[in-house]
Amino acid sequence: MQSQQSKWRGIHLDQSELLCKKGCGFYGNSAWQGLCSKCWRENNQTDRQKQILEDCALAERLQREEEIAASRRDHKAGSPSNLTAFGKPEERKTKEKLGKVSGFFSLHPKSSSKTDAAATEGHFSPSTSSRPNQHSAEDTDLVTREFIDFLKPQKLGAKIFKHCRTFTGTMAHKQSLSADEMSECVQEFYHSLSEQLQVQYKGAADHVENIMDEVEKYVMTCLYEEVFCPPTSDDERKDSVLQKRIRALHWVTLERLCAPVDEKIPKASDSVIKAIMDLTELDSKRVPKDKLACITRCSKHICNAIKVCRKELVSADDFLPTLIYIVLKANPPRLQSNIQYITRFSNPSRLMTGEAGYYFTNLCCAVTFIEKLDGQSLNMTAEEFDLHMSGQVTPHRPPSSTAGADLQAIHKAQDPRSRMKETPDKDLIDWTAEVKATGQDQLESALHDLLEAPKANTAVQTPASAIDSDNVENPQLPPPLLPQTLR
Repeated sequence: MQSQQSKWRGIHLDQSELLCKKGCGFYGNSAWQGLCSKCWRENNQTDRQKQILEDCALAERLQREEEIAASRRDHKAGSPSNLTAFGKPEERKTKEKLGKVSGFFSLHPKSSSKTDAAATEGHFSPSTSSRPNQHSAEDTDLVTREFIDFLKPQKLGAKIFKHCRTFTGTMAHKQSLSADEMSECVQEFYHSLSEQLQVQYKGAADHVENIMDEVEKYVMTCLYEEVFCPPTSDDERKDSVLQKRIRALHWVTLERLCAPVDEKIPKASDSVIKAIMDLTELDSKRVPKDKLACITRCSKHICNAIKVCRKELVSADDFLPTLIYIVLKANPPRLQSNIQYITRFSNPSRLMTGEAGYYFTNLCCAVTFIEKLDGQSLNMTAEEFDLHMSGQVTPHRPPSSTAGADLQAIHKAQDPRSRMKETPDKDLIDWTAEVKATGQDQLESALHDLLEAPKANTAVQTPASAIDSDNVENPQLPPPLLPQTLR
């Protein structure tokens, strides 16, 4: 059976495929063309330097051509001309262009004197920038207070907070930048601040890492509304395409993926449910580190489910198919946007090494596999795959497993209409059980009271009608109103 499963397996991932294509040993990412963040940044810096040199050469050539053309015009006219009148504007344009290219990625954006004065006057005063909604404003204020409390004992706490607040205030007004340009600004800020901290705290790498974790939490909480799924990107379109793709693949089972998990085993079923819930929770987090924590917990639940069923160490060929199944069943909201957000704005060292980086790289591979899934990957012919995708063929499903039943219960519990329908029945059952516990005598007494209640209401209504009938002929009452026809 095992050899047959290995023969049929359509999903295989070699560990080398997770690593950077340059062979540096860190984890790569499809968003960085298979490179790690370090190699990707080095390539970008090389490309930018090359572009700057090309722009300088082009500007100088255009300036020389303009000077030569102006000299010829002046020679024909017979009057001297101030060549600098032409040269200075071209030189100014060149400087402005180079300033835009180099200033795009500067660590500490220039701020006005008012901003610097305000930052210097109150080292730890929370920012009062407006937020799109009250919920995000409350989150930002809470994180700001926590960040201030963390920095107060630090030797460079006031300076770190000033840099972070100045940076977030400047980035909030750069919404016209593309998503990649925003990412580059944030990553350059991380890189420069980390280097400064390493110089100040020599030999205390763990302490620097803790500070950078808090910096990331503060910066990304403040900028979340601006940088998550920005309007300048196509993240929203990718989310819609991926969700439709996952819905169309609802028929894919563990058996089709050759995933070594049996949902009929209670412990495995519980782990599957927990993995789905952790992955669904991904979109509710705002900080990249917290989103990665959701992915890590989900992956560990997957490993537990595999260990329960296989009783052996988890391999990559077992983990990836199960992760794909979890993604298909969870269909988490805005999955592409969350992956892009983590890729762009997470502390790069967290994605390059460690279990969080490993599990995140596997999730990216799972999404890529789902986007390219075909019949061969599922041990099916192309015709069978197309029939299933079009809905013309409904796969035979075994009796509902424990995990399936638990999933339905979770979705039903999240539906407010179902809770409204079930609440009266639950109250009636509890009331009946309580009445039975008090004894048969009290039950009969309660039923007797319920039966006598309508009679008491009728007795109260009879005198009222008699009083009304006595007052019908009272001459002191005004005459009754007569119907009128309005024309």
